[in-house]
Amino acid sequence: MSTKITDLSVFILRGPKDERLHWVSHFTVPSANEVLVRLRTDDGVEGFGLATSYASAEPILDVFRSGIGERLIGANPLAPERIYEDMFSLTSKRIAHEKGWGREALVRISAAVDVACWDIIGKMAGLPLYRLFGGYRDQVPYYVTCAYYRDGKDLAELREEIIELKEQGHRGFKAKVGGMDLADDIKRLEVVREVIGDDCDLMVDVNRAWGLETATEAVRELAALSPRWLEEPLRWQDDRRELKLLSQRTPIPLSAGESELTSYGCRSLLEEQAIRILQFDVTMFGGFTEGRKMAALCELNHVQVTPHHDCFIHAQLVASTPAGGFVEAFTNPERDPLQAELFENPPTLSEGWLTLNDEPGLGLTLSEDAISKYGERVL
Repeated sequence: MSTKITDLSVFILRGPKDERLHWVSHFTVPSANEVLVRLRTDDGVEGFGLATSYASAEPILDVFRSGIGERLIGANPLAPERIYEDMFSLTSKRIAHEKGWGREALVRISAAVDVACWDIIGKMAGLPLYRLFGGYRDQVPYYVTCAYYRDGKDLAELREEIIELKEQGHRGFKAKVGGMDLADDIKRLEVVREVIGDDCDLMVDVNRAWGLETATEAVRELAALSPRWLEEPLRWQDDRRELKLLSQRTPIPLSAGESELTSYGCRSLLEEQAIRILQFDVTMFGGFTEGRKMAALCELNHVQVTPHHDCFIHAQLVASTPAGGFVEAFTNPERDPLQAELFENPPTLSEGWLTLNDEPGLGLTLSEDAISKYGERVL
């Protein structure tokens, strides 16, 4: 008798209200806004997945409230390709219109369900996912995302922030830019580089704020600061073509991918031969089923895999492949309380390295206290 999904539960996880908002170049980011999907099988095995959203999660929750879970009950979680195809294919079917299911919401749900299925697969196999996916190594480098804009934040406060992070032993630092004029942003980056020194990595994240001419000027100014990469430097309108043009004007590696809606968009980025680092997010699109395909494409195209957000989940994929690069950590609980509290057994982050747990599946045990604290059950 085949394994079947017999139970589905869904929670929205929200962080406390941010009294002093964290800004990137032109929008704020929530401290937490994730949909938690928990699946249970007739064998009593439970797996979970997350869907990350920077906009309102209500469209995702509405899809669950209006019955999409019925498609999962009775399905075999050991067939993730089949389940993913069924969920994702709804984006092109009449039922989505009839039910009012938006495309982006369906993409997020298909990703979370897929991650949960793979968690079950790993637990039933008795192996952590990074070993099932290839087992290339059991440690991956991480960086901390920092230097957000906040009301009243000056260079002195920025310096204090980076000093504290450096003293915690971190080795990679990704700073936000694009929210000020270029001269002021360069001053901010100079503070970060001065504090971390030349032996630590500096990454620069524009969050799609610059036009091509500003970006061209910026890469000349940034050269002296030796950034490891420049992330999403160009506005969304024509970023794939403009990334290609910018890559021809600078030796600084360019990265992108978190703002794509599908793995097909990431494939197009690779086809432009403009980026050297791909930053997809399996909790926003694709899940591990598509994430593994994107990682394989990266390896074959000499591009590094450095996913966006949720470092404890993405570490399973990054550790599995020779193309694996970094994972992104949010070590400030004010910015991301879920990284700090959602798991009872988070992997170790120390001196620039994340060491994966050897427990099966995702290797993560959910904290029921954290779910009660930050969560609201939807289904």
